[in-house]
Amino acid sequence: MSGCIFCRIAAGEIPARKIFEDEHVLAFHDIQPQAPVHILVIPKAHIPSMAELTAEHEAAMGRAMVVAGRLAREQGCADGFRTIVNTGRVGLQEVYHLHVHVLGGPDPLPPMLKR
Repeated sequence: MSGCIFCRIAAGEIPARKIFEDEHVLAFHDIQPQAPVHILVIPKAHIPSMAELTAEHEAAMGRAMVVAGRLAREQGCADGFRTIVNTGRVGLQEVYHLHVHVLGGPDPLPPMLKR
């Protein structure tokens, strides 16, 4: 997907502050962090959203979840963190390349939704 910003980051065409990369996934710091720790973990394959996942994506998405937890701890989130996958219009997905937000820091995060 030549127009996809995350595909271009994965291809090395756009710079990013990478913190992990293997054959399945890439992790980098968000350019507009919403918490002291804000990492994005993306599959290298273009998958538009979580709604498009199939059995063929299990290895990459399983790897993304394992990497997300490890990187959160390595970035100082030993006492917890939040993972978010926004999906589609209703889920407020902005970039249509599946990505996992990992957010945390020294203090508790605010509620996700108003109660």
